[in-house]
Amino acid sequence: MAEGTTERDPSPAEVPAEVPADDYLRRRTLRRGSAGWLLLTGLGVAYVVSGDFSGWNIGLAKGGFGGLAIAALLMGVMYACLVFALAELSAILPTAGGGYGFARRALGTWGGFLTGTAILIEYILAPAAISIFIGDYVESLGLFGLESGWPVLLGCFVVFLGIHLWGVGEALRFSLIVTAIAVGALLIFAVGAFTDFSAARLDDIPVDEDAFGANSWLPFGLLGIWAAFPFGMWFFLGVEGVPLAAEEAKDPVRSMPRALAVSLGVLVLLAVLTFFAATGAQGSAALQEAGNPLVVALQGDGEPTALSRFVNYAGLAGLVASFFSLVYAGSRQLFALSRAGYLPRFLSLTNRRKSPYLGLLIPGAIGFALAASTGDGARMLNIAVFGATISYALMSLSHLVLRRREPELSRPYRTPGGVLTSSVAFLLSLSALAATFLVDREAAFIALGVYAVAVLYFALYSRNHLVAKAPEEEFAALAAAEAELGRNGTESR
Repeated sequence: MAEGTTERDPSPAEVPAEVPADDYLRRRTLRRGSAGWLLLTGLGVAYVVSGDFSGWNIGLAKGGFGGLAIAALLMGVMYACLVFALAELSAILPTAGGGYGFARRALGTWGGFLTGTAILIEYILAPAAISIFIGDYVESLGLFGLESGWPVLLGCFVVFLGIHLWGVGEALRFSLIVTAIAVGALLIFAVGAFTDFSAARLDDIPVDEDAFGANSWLPFGLLGIWAAFPFGMWFFLGVEGVPLAAEEAKDPVRSMPRALAVSLGVLVLLAVLTFFAATGAQGSAALQEAGNPLVVALQGDGEPTALSRFVNYAGLAGLVASFFSLVYAGSRQLFALSRAGYLPRFLSLTNRRKSPYLGLLIPGAIGFALAASTGDGARMLNIAVFGATISYALMSLSHLVLRRREPELSRPYRTPGGVLTSSVAFLLSLSALAATFLVDREAAFIALGVYAVAVLYFALYSRNHLVAKAPEEEFAALAAAEAELGRNGTESR
């Protein structure tokens, strides 16, 4: 018999589920009430803020200023629609499962697993990539004479995983402080860069005359807009992870929608300021391949200035904030999938401070091994984006299905625009998924391979060993029971 189980439950769920022993969930609990809306908002911004310091500018080499601007606008619309849909779903199902839990309720066990796995791909690969960028920053800044390599990467994982193991409240407060530093630096950067702003520099990338629809604003033609989608996402990638903190939040029904809306508003403001200030100060051509575009925007080929040095150090703070928060998100998604039996159950055990220690340490070890062995941060980020776009499509679909199938479900918060909003998110996420093949086809196929292995594990083993009393499974069983009662009542009349 599986660990921690006593008997089979004749649940109305679609697959057999095991009833856990009395201490099963007690050994797998998180610290509730640790995060109010402000900490949750900080978490949402922290997920993303490193993308303002670097990465987005590569989209200039794919679509030019106009192409990236349109791509960022469309991806901003996608994230706004997705966040409004998630705000409704998180108020209905305030559990640590986040997107997996929503899809489990709407799309069944397969939908839940496919969504959760896609989210895991994003949240395990992205921190690994960012740790490489942290190492590069440490070396470029000459901090303590260190060079980028496995010792710096190991130190990064050890220190920040240690803070997470200490406790969620301490971890989120640390994240909020580092995020505030990074956000402040972006605002100061924008003020400095706008003093040298010139609209004439925005469209200075040479035009590819052979590209359909090419002009100075779209130097790579209309296709360049689509190719720039993944880089437009970098201004927002990760904000959808806020609901993963639902079980540890104070009054999640109210605080979660508020945190999602405020964090997205902050990110939109930062994206607009950063994009226009950087490209207008130095020109799109100068930034399109820069590893540190904000520093290039401030100093070009000249000597470092006090402001450029400050922004350089703040960029490190932004990377730390995103690394730290993405580790948190990955551990909570892994915790929820493991607790419900989709992944090995030992991964959801928590320590005395209610942190899922194995859910932190094992993904951390995988991330460190990938970062140290490959050193290819860009490739890992592209794989992460592929996983993210799959999860966006499935989470949007979950909102659509629940609105149609369970219209009378209590909804403390309702998505503005209803199914139209989530339909827009669904269609744009599919477009972004297809765009990943334009940017890095190899990364997309690597992600598909990982996905296929996970699907085999679920099909052959874990779908028959789910845990009936896990929160997401209980929600699903309750919904199935209510539906059955409704059908019986209709037949009796």
